[in-house]
Amino acid sequence: MIYHRPFSRLVVRSLFSIVFLFVSFVALAQPNGKELFEANCKSCHAIDANLTGPALRGVEDRVPDQKLLYAWIKNNQAVLATGNKYFNDLYVQWNKTAMNTFTGLADADIAAILKYVSEAPPKGGPKPPTPDGGNPDDKAAASDNSLLYGILTLILAIITLILLQVNSNLRKLADDKDGIPSAEPIAFYKNKSYIAVFAVVLFVIGGYLTIQGAVGLGRNKDYQPEQPIYYSHKVHAGTNQISCLYCHNGAYEGKHANIPSVNLCMNCHTTIAEYKGEELFKEDGTKVDGTAEIQKIYKAAGYDPATKKYNDKQQPIEWVKIHNLPDHVYFNHSQHTRAGKVQCQTCHGPIQEMGEVYQFSDLSMGWCVNCHRESKVNFYDPKTGEGNKFYSIYEKFHNDIKNKKVDSVTVEMIGGTECQKCHY
Repeated sequence: MIYHRPFSRLVVRSLFSIVFLFVSFVALAQPNGKELFEANCKSCHAIDANLTGPALRGVEDRVPDQKLLYAWIKNNQAVLATGNKYFNDLYVQWNKTAMNTFTGLADADIAAILKYVSEAPPKGGPKPPTPDGGNPDDKAAASDNSLLYGILTLILAIITLILLQVNSNLRKLADDKDGIPSAEPIAFYKNKSYIAVFAVVLFVIGGYLTIQGAVGLGRNKDYQPEQPIYYSHKVHAGTNQISCLYCHNGAYEGKHANIPSVNLCMNCHTTIAEYKGEELFKEDGTKVDGTAEIQKIYKAAGYDPATKKYNDKQQPIEWVKIHNLPDHVYFNHSQHTRAGKVQCQTCHGPIQEMGEVYQFSDLSMGWCVNCHRESKVNFYDPKTGEGNKFYSIYEKFHNDIKNKKVDSVTVEMIGGTECQKCHY
């Protein structure tokens, strides 16, 4: 009997290790609604505002059929083909802008996204009350159980280790009473089994954190530097409806979007010398004097608003670049905005709502590749005269669509995910 005890302890500890690692992985694998929303939805949708697509809050009330809603999110073109009135009307209402397909999302992922959307607090306002009148902060905290699972797992692991040690000591006392020789209990910090389990757990957790850190190297998502002059896109592109291409004309014609020169600013500000709009605030809550910021433009342009003349004291505005791609990555704005009909908000987010601009997307390779996999090709239609004539060389795809072999063609299908497209 004594000879079987080491084997029994080994089995128990092995089972404990397996259960511990399994529970840890389950906790880490819980779908995070916020991360999934930002990775898949945020480029076209906001929770409480219309962007390229409609606001998402309340979508489960508008489409109570969960199966239909999930089918729409995964493949909207297939749902449109069924003739569903609600979604076809929605498609027409949004100028027949095709929504990306998300066939790779599991039902659990979609459920996590919808839960995040329904429970997210309104931007700049109080959190919506819960249906039972409870505290919304408590419900929001309970929406993500990953941390709770991790804490419970750690507590159970500690309890299990303590019980194993107590069991070993009790067994020794019982053996001593019966006159059965037994080995001295090994101290916890000298027990090879415990040390091995701890090392494996530490290796798994350390490896996970290391990989996450390495993946994020060089990514500047949410980077929001302070600029030498406070320029509000919300005032210009939002309130005054100035087209993005008026200032960033290279975004439609060339590779770079271009930072507008001071002369371009002066096209308007030779006559607009005073700011009379709504109050402006920086991200830290500091109030901004809009008129004083206009004076900074005059100083850079060497312009005297009193005499309405320029002097020879011009100086460039040292804008801080926000969006940076690695040197080995090729990106052409015109291929996306002109040929692909990609909206500015797809990559830059709700730019018309930003006071101080920040990097909205992480601009990672995976993010770009996913977009290429889901974006539809804008083929030229000789009947309407719309579309890109360049893609007419892909006659095979035209025939496949006519013969109903495929319902649409993505950028991936015409080589949009080939390495040399962006790296050469």
